[in-house]
Amino acid sequence: MAQPARPLISFDEYLRIEGDSLVKHEFLDGVVWAMGGGTDEHAAIAANVIRILGNQLLGKPCRVYTSDLRVRVRATGLTTYPDASVICDRVTFDAADPKRTTALNPKVLVEVTSPSTATYDRGEKLDHYKRIASAREIVIVAHDEKRIEVWRKSGSRWTRTEHRDVAPLQSINCTLSVADVYLDPFAD
Repeated sequence: MAQPARPLISFDEYLRIEGDSLVKHEFLDGVVWAMGGGTDEHAAIAANVIRILGNQLLGKPCRVYTSDLRVRVRATGLTTYPDASVICDRVTFDAADPKRTTALNPKVLVEVTSPSTATYDRGEKLDHYKRIASAREIVIVAHDEKRIEVWRKSGSRWTRTEHRDVAPLQSINCTLSVADVYLDPFAD
């Protein structure tokens, strides 16, 4: 016997669920799924990226945000929490979110991969992120080796570069030192 189909929900219902939940969820096409918690290493790498970018953005009209800022891809509807994002000038909030907690205009998005998310981060999620009109660079930080991928938009074309030393983020005039991103004060 077939299982009943999972009922689809509206974006409004998703926002209500998120407002009451202790767990973050992604949303796409009426389906909600819980985002798994990360490891201590994942959290440390993401924190290093945020610290490095935050320091370089001091005094500039851009701000780095943690994974607490929800981002919606208007073109596809994917709503998620990047590990870090950079927004320049003012945040444009989704008009469908009356609490103004869903941003639409990141210039840079950062994902730190994990064994369970690497394929999704480099595939489907990346494809969604590329549809954000304001996005200029998407940074994917590998979990399994010291490597940073930068996807950069030039005109309507996206190109990928891989970095093992310093990753330049041209759209915000910043750099990510691979050594600093993976800095581990407890390493031998």
